[in-house]
Amino acid sequence: MGMRIRWLGHSAFQVNSGGLEILIDPFISGNPKCPVSVEELNPDLILVTHAHEDHLGDAFEIAKAKGSKIISIHEIAVKAEEKGVKAEGMNIGGSIKEGELEIIMVRADHSSELGSPAGFVLMDEETSLYHTGDTGIFSDMKLISELYKVEVALLPIGSRYTMGIREATKAAELISPKVIIPMHYGTFPVIEADPNEFKRRVESSVPGTKVVVLNPGEEYKHP
Repeated sequence: MGMRIRWLGHSAFQVNSGGLEILIDPFISGNPKCPVSVEELNPDLILVTHAHEDHLGDAFEIAKAKGSKIISIHEIAVKAEEKGVKAEGMNIGGSIKEGELEIIMVRADHSSELGSPAGFVLMDEETSLYHTGDTGIFSDMKLISELYKVEVALLPIGSRYTMGIREATKAAELISPKVIIPMHYGTFPVIEADPNEFKRRVESSVPGTKVVVLNPGEEYKHP
């Protein structure tokens, strides 16, 4: 069955696994690169890495309209519940099971208006996906990959607020997944980056890792 991974621009992704539709960092209505509208989305779960506007995005509105459940750091979950939205809070190192899917919250080096910033690892019976959230590089990315056998990594490359291409290439070495999908670039002029340069660097320096460059709206299936 595997995972279907669809990029919605910036750091927003739709992931389908085990009959669940998961929406990560739903920056939709304010995202100039997003190819879909809020009304078109009907996720079971919404994962939020941190509370910046370009990641929390439309999470509360979608969850309220569609009955979706938000999974996030504790402080964001409390805010969601105050707005009448279903939510489950967690913290770094913790995990939640949803059907056959395990969701693990991991560290991210960034900032956030509510609670700590985070990344997520999604593990089903066949594969493991690591959405790093907004982050700089840190050496424990290697530990995260070893613990959860990461096969697909979603890495920011836009610099300024996250890793740039140089740092993300080193992160690729630490994680050493089968597939990397670049994200968090090209949405605004301040985070312009060339994903094909990133692809060339990674595929020449990290044996066995393939970079899949998606256009917003395109999908990748793994395995």
